[in-house]
Amino acid sequence: MINRKIRILLYGSNLWYLGAGLLGPLFAESIGGDILDIVWAWSVYLLVTGILIIIIGNVSDEKKRKEKLMVIGFVINAVFSFAYLLVSSPFHLLFVEAGLGVAVALATPTYDALYSLYGDRKQKGYEWGLQDGEEYIFSAIGVIIGGFIVTYFGFRTLFVLMGIIQIIAAFSVAKIIVSTRQLK
Repeated sequence: MINRKIRILLYGSNLWYLGAGLLGPLFAESIGGDILDIVWAWSVYLLVTGILIIIIGNVSDEKKRKEKLMVIGFVINAVFSFAYLLVSSPFHLLFVEAGLGVAVALATPTYDALYSLYGDRKQKGYEWGLQDGEEYIFSAIGVIIGGFIVTYFGFRTLFVLMGIIQIIAAFSVAKIIVSTRQLK
């Protein structure tokens, strides 16, 4: 049986990966960009995320409220998912991807630390298997749904849906704060 906090974290991350899997960086092509603009957008996202994950992971070890940092990351992710609606050039896309990188950097190390903290010592392999496996499953579902949405309804609909899913994910993981307060 998986405890409540792990269920909260799994549910929120599954929504996160579903929304993220809808693949906003492909938007570069529809704003006059080319394959290199997609490459630059993805590279900016990965670099910002990678550098800041190291920094925030270190800083978060000093913070007693990892839950708040994680929720802030989820909220920022929702904001920048909606920001895709404002992108009108490849440069704007780079800005959005950098913002999403900040969001992931805030959410990921804190999420992982909390997931480790709240997990059951006797089923760590199983719980981490759920986390990692579901990440790929929900990302795959997001890619499929995203492809259909862009094909039949366009990018604007995709970005609104991404933002809504990310808001729901943020509210979902925010329950961990309430859950933690109830234990004190």
